[in-house]
Amino acid sequence: MDDQPAILTEDLSLWYGDFQALFNVDLAIKSGRITSLIGPSGCGKSTYLRCINRINERLGYVRTEGKVRVLGHDVYAPDVELVQVRKNIGMVFQRPNPLPLNIRDNVLFGHRLHNPDQTSKAEEEALLESSLKTVLLWDELKDKLDKPAIGLSLEAQQKLCIARLLPVKPAVLLMDEPCSALDPKGTEAVEELIWSLRGEYTILIVTHNMAQARTAPPTRCSSHPSIKRRRTTSRVATAESGLGYVPRACPGWSGAHVRLVSAVRRSIGPS
Repeated sequence: MDDQPAILTEDLSLWYGDFQALFNVDLAIKSGRITSLIGPSGCGKSTYLRCINRINERLGYVRTEGKVRVLGHDVYAPDVELVQVRKNIGMVFQRPNPLPLNIRDNVLFGHRLHNPDQTSKAEEEALLESSLKTVLLWDELKDKLDKPAIGLSLEAQQKLCIARLLPVKPAVLLMDEPCSALDPKGTEAVEELIWSLRGEYTILIVTHNMAQARTAPPTRCSSHPSIKRRRTTSRVATAESGLGYVPRACPGWSGAHVRLVSAVRRSIGPS
């Protein structure tokens, strides 16, 4: 396993207008592992995730400072192309977001966008089959490829959204509570899929579900103070490797109220 982190943030801060949402975050994510970010609602987990592929920039009032390096490259460097950033860093959202297209065109959408007129029909069909097999949908959908994707169950839609990322060969997958809209059976199926992708991809997942973060053998952790704002303190749980996640204090916590935000970090590698 490469010792260089797949994702490295240094002194990362973010503002929504005048409101500061992230405070000097230092975080390293190991390559080829599943890392869960856990914390209370509003503590900046999703904001942090969206800094990595610069989706926050869609909002004109967002300002970001600090460094974000993915595979050794500064994604905020002036000469970086956003299209390439988002090609290398795939993202799965809380609710499935299939395109209003058929299943085949959904899976191949990103590939066709990045490779116009450069792939034969046979190559596209091979990519389609491979991607759907990876997310365990091929047997279910191989005879329905021309059907609208929005007609699938929520579980199948979320798996399809993951399949849509695979043909462009991203190195990193960001997942923002990917099971929050699913029932228990669908959640279990998507969790098993995510677990099967470990080793091949670096996966950073935001979750409120402690059981979801415990789907692998425990990592021994120790806590130490990391960020201070006024009298509000955040804490970070770090593994013995020294890598960890730093959440910000939740909005509305005044200096008169000293509270602790605990983040549990689990970095899970291939067994």
